[in-house]
Amino acid sequence: MFNTWENIRQTAPLIHHITNYVTVNDVANITLACGASPVMADDVEETAEITQLAAGLCLNIGTLNGRTIPAMLSAARKAKELSHPVVLDPVGAGATKLRTQTALDILQTGSVTCVRGNISEIKTLIHGTGNTKGVDAAAVDSVTEENLTNSCEFAQQAAQQLNTIVAITGAIDLVADTKNCYIIRNGHPEMSRITGTGCQCSALVAACIAASPAKPLKAAAAAVMAMGLAGELAHKHLLPHEGNAAYRSRIIDTICHLTAEELTKGAKYEIL
Repeated sequence: MFNTWENIRQTAPLIHHITNYVTVNDVANITLACGASPVMADDVEETAEITQLAAGLCLNIGTLNGRTIPAMLSAARKAKELSHPVVLDPVGAGATKLRTQTALDILQTGSVTCVRGNISEIKTLIHGTGNTKGVDAAAVDSVTEENLTNSCEFAQQAAQQLNTIVAITGAIDLVADTKNCYIIRNGHPEMSRITGTGCQCSALVAACIAASPAKPLKAAAAAVMAMGLAGELAHKHLLPHEGNAAYRSRIIDTICHLTAEELTKGAKYEIL
């Protein structure tokens, strides 16, 4: 499975990101760190052309506005036409009608290969409403050891209903299609104190799937494991006086040097 991680550096896919301006720099840098190339273009006049040049598309609705919504839809339609993989990060779906409807509109283009979000965002896409707390998952929705079986069943049902791979990230990560569910226990609690770890994870998923389009589930799972493992390893190297800004940089540096062999040894997962 972890040769999907090596494939990124071997193929260096160009990933078109229409993402939020809070984390755009970190998304670009982690895309470069894993071995892919980022391009950020969000004007509707060029998004279809840029998508045609790229190997994959990552759509992040974190800072929606009237200009970027049509750009995302244009890019999604072009990606579907070209059979390019698309990752949707439905940031804050459930917090407002605009976010929820935009995520659903993107899904309705039939272009999305993988949805990567927290549990509350995914529940919103399935049920129409959710317990999203701003852009964070509500505690009541959290995936725990106690509700793990039910959560896996939900992830697989969501994959079937949305017709995509579903990657639910949190304290325990789930990556599922209709047949299998990867249960992933990599990561560190301090990652929640960094703005953009979810956005960066979505970028890694897009790069991994673009590099291994024939194995999208394994590629998405490998990307989620890599992000979690990077969080673990980076935290071990923090100095006593360093905080979340240094931690963010160390995660990106760890991704830059992470090998398939290290990922194989450090990945903590099971398949249900």
